[in-house]
Amino acid sequence: MSGTHAHGVRNLGRVSGPRERTGAPVASGTAGPHTPLTWLYAPGDRPEVVRKALVSGADVVIVDLEDAVAPDRKAYALEATVDLLSDVHPVPVHVRVHTPLDIPVLTPLPGLCGLRVPKVTHATDIHRIAGLAPGLPLYPLLESALAVENAYAVASAHPAVRGIALGEADLRSDLGVREDSGLDWSRGRLVVAARAAALPPPAQSVHPHVRDLEGLAVDCARGRAMGFLGRAAIHPRQLPVIERAYLPTPEEVEEAREIVAATGQGALALPDGRFVDAAVVEGAHRVLALAARAG
Repeated sequence: MSGTHAHGVRNLGRVSGPRERTGAPVASGTAGPHTPLTWLYAPGDRPEVVRKALVSGADVVIVDLEDAVAPDRKAYALEATVDLLSDVHPVPVHVRVHTPLDIPVLTPLPGLCGLRVPKVTHATDIHRIAGLAPGLPLYPLLESALAVENAYAVASAHPAVRGIALGEADLRSDLGVREDSGLDWSRGRLVVAARAAALPPPAQSVHPHVRDLEGLAVDCARGRAMGFLGRAAIHPRQLPVIERAYLPTPEEVEEAREIVAATGQGALALPDGRFVDAAVVEGAHRVLALAARAG
């Protein structure tokens, strides 16, 4: 990994003190040196793996109580997670819950920074969960055709919603999709819904082939072109690939600097004749803010 995590990345996403407890909406277009690019899942029933994830360099660690845990291990996973989150960690820790019954147990814990809520389909789901976890940031996972249709309603349902993401494995099954490109419309829908609700650009779903780092890099480049920002991971070896894919290139940074410098002088066009409007300038500032991660 690069040295980017020495620049305070591990405090990202926190609004008040050690935990993100307020419901203030995220500003539109938010991106900067503390913007999360890597979200690493770790199974809740394997606390030794979770602790390794905490020192992996991931921007956010997601303790999974759902798909990664066998049914007969759910109770132990919750117990182990409660023990882990009794302390505050230098890396933000989220939990993907298995059932709403997990939420009252987890919400008071000082080490919890957010809840990943699976299989959300309606805005009413968010209101119900927000009532169980007052002040705790929520990240709904949209995993069905109905959920994708309701993406904006879910994204804008409550100030506690801080981001949305696709659960692509379940969605693929629901849609009967055989080729990866069959999810492109749903992915575009997610990006538009998030931005329309003034949420940060969503992170891509996991790349399940942990040894296919070349394929991961190619797919991240495609996701970035679609408007995603960052990606969830299931193995630490994926983290540097994701970060490199989503950080701006030197050429993009140089172009952004030229744009900002030109507009600072009141110019309406760059020396090469390209017109510069407010949206282009805003994008240039986002590029420079993300580049600050690399120091």
